[in-house]
Amino acid sequence: MMNIKYLFILLGLFVLMACGDKMEANQNPDSEKKSSKKEISVGAIEHFKYNDYILSSDAEREVREWPRFQELETQISFLKKADVTFFTAEKDTLKAFMDSLRVSVPKIINTTPVNARITALETKLLKLNNDLTLDNYSAENKLSSIKDLLIANSNLIFVINKKLEFDKNDVGRPEDE
Repeated sequence: MMNIKYLFILLGLFVLMACGDKMEANQNPDSEKKSSKKEISVGAIEHFKYNDYILSSDAEREVREWPRFQELETQISFLKKADVTFFTAEKDTLKAFMDSLRVSVPKIINTTPVNARITALETKLLKLNNDLTLDNYSAENKLSSIKDLLIANSNLIFVINKKLEFDKNDVGRPEDE
C-alpha cells in the first residue's frame, strides 16, 4: 500500500515536470517571434530620433568636387530606404573606400575635427558591416548600428557646416601696433 502511494506521488511529479517543460517550450517561440518582428525597414529607420543635418549652401559648394563624399551621401540615402547592400560589402572594400574618402578631403575643410568625424564614421561603418554580416545578430542590434552610422554621418556634416560658417564669419584680429 505504501509503495503505491510513492508510485502515485512520483508519477504526479513527473507529469508536473513534463507540463512545465512544454510551457517553457511554448514561451520561447513567442519571444523569438516578438524579437524578429522588428526588422530593418524604412519605417523602423524613419522612427530614429537624431539630428539629421544637411549641408549648408557653402558646404555643398565645397563638397561638390569631392566624389567619395558624394558617393557616401548616396549610400546613406539608400541606407535610409533600408537598402544595406553597400554596407554588407567586404570589409577591405569598405576600408579602401574610407581611406580614399579621407585622402581626398578638400583643403578648405581638411581639419582635425573633420578628420576625427571621418574616423568616427569609419568606426561606425565597420561596426555596421560586422553586425549586418552576422546572421545570428538581432534586428534590434542591427538597427542600433544603423542609427549610430546615421548619427556619425550627421555629425560629419555638422562639423563641415560649422567649419565653413566659422571661416565665413572670421573677421580676423586687429593688428598690434
